Amino acid sequence: MGKRNFIVLAAVCVALMFAAGSIYAGTAVQDVIKMENKAYSEHKKSIMTFTHKKHNEEYKIGCGECHHDDKGKPLNDLKIGDDVQNCIECHKIPGEVPKEIKKEWKAKKTPRAEKKKVEKEYHAEMIHDNCIGCHKAYNKKNKTKAAPQTCTKCHPKKKE
Repeated sequence: MGKRNFIVLAAVCVALMFAAGSIYAGTAVQDVIKMENKAYSEHKKSIMTFTHKKHNEEYKIGCGECHHDDKGKPLNDLKIGDDVQNCIECHKIPGEVPKEIKKEWKAKKTPRAEKKKVEKEYHAEMIHDNCIGCHKAYNKKNKTKAAPQTCTKCHPKKKE
């Protein structure tokens, strides 16, 4: 092989390595995610953070425990780095169900299943339902109180 051909081959190999690297660069998952969403004009509580590594590697929680399809079926085939939709893309209403609606439910003794249908539309309701439900199950299974279940454990008081 001539010197010129070797240089061309080396340049092609380097270019391919950069191209392959850029394919995977877009799928990197941030370890610490600040749960801040532009759909909210303001946040009533401080922004909480979520750590993929801690939940996935330390606690052995699979992606499908949090991520699901439009029918609510867990996406168990997901791997770290796969593209996923943001929760707000399906749970489109920022915040929680308004207090007036909750009072109405209480007065009418609205069945849980009916409330759940409405709650699914609200982004914060689903985030809280998912996280707190998992934390309760974890604490019960492990006879601990390590996984936070109260507002201020996940949303520390805002500093004025």
